[in-house]
Amino acid sequence: MSLTATAKAGPRSPAGTGPGPDDGRGAALRRTWRKASPYAYIAPFFTLFLAFGLFPLLYTAFVSLYRVELQTSGEMEWRGIANYTALFTDEYFWTSLRNTFTIGVLSTVPQLAMALGLAHLLNYKLRGRTFIRTAILLPYATSVAAATLVFAQLFGKDFGLINYVIGLVGFDPVDWQTGTVASQIAVSTIVIWRWTGYNALIYLAGMQSIPHELYEAAEMDGASRWRQFLHVTLPGLRPTIVFTVIISTIGATQLFGEPLLFEGSISGGISHQYQTLGLYMYEQGWGFFHLGRAAAIAWVMFVLIVVLVGVNALIARRRARKEAGR
Repeated sequence: MSLTATAKAGPRSPAGTGPGPDDGRGAALRRTWRKASPYAYIAPFFTLFLAFGLFPLLYTAFVSLYRVELQTSGEMEWRGIANYTALFTDEYFWTSLRNTFTIGVLSTVPQLAMALGLAHLLNYKLRGRTFIRTAILLPYATSVAAATLVFAQLFGKDFGLINYVIGLVGFDPVDWQTGTVASQIAVSTIVIWRWTGYNALIYLAGMQSIPHELYEAAEMDGASRWRQFLHVTLPGLRPTIVFTVIISTIGATQLFGEPLLFEGSISGGISHQYQTLGLYMYEQGWGFFHLGRAAAIAWVMFVLIVVLVGVNALIARRRARKEAGR
């Protein structure tokens, strides 16, 4: 080949560097991966949710329509809504529902009020704030069984520390495990002790997100700390308060460990005086071996939680609209 022809042909590309069919397939694979990678990243969560969340929920609804006994769980007899009708005619179901509501109120209202007060104090510059924040979170990290057993000893009728202190004041000892109101107060005390610090830290995080300029403006206007709390802190914490109320409502509806271990009875006391819905479900399923009825109770609890959360959200939305319209 002549030199002139070589110059006209131009420089040759190194072998294997020119575009080819493999490069086209590689680009297509990269584009496909970019589109599919987000779904691949979240696939483990949805896989676990389907296996341990959605499937048990649907299967529980299926079982609630059958007569299933624990000893012969493979034998299922169709009952339709008979498990639900039998449930609503059982006086102990309504007792456990009432107990769940009263214990929920006795534990949630003081718990959130105390948590709000603790967070307000910790929001100011105090000595040892880090130690105090760690200390108030320790009850949350404590085992439910250990905490309940300790409180059961404290609320003992004959040798409990609570009755000893009450006796020093001059009052007669209280039977904390037999009386209806007394036992519910005792169970609520355990819940308050465990969850107050946790909610206080949530409120503290919400308070620290409120702009400091609002407090400075209120102070320049002559507002006291109490008025700053009412007119600056509480409005800024409204979403956080709604969140803690909803979470506490769900927790109160599912309350199980504290009433079970307080006396060690699945019936919630001699007269079912502090038996919650969770304990009632356990008694039906693993005490009386009625798995179908226990599944029906589980679905009633699920619907109750959805209704309570919806009511809380609706009330919070209406209050927000009223505040925005002022």
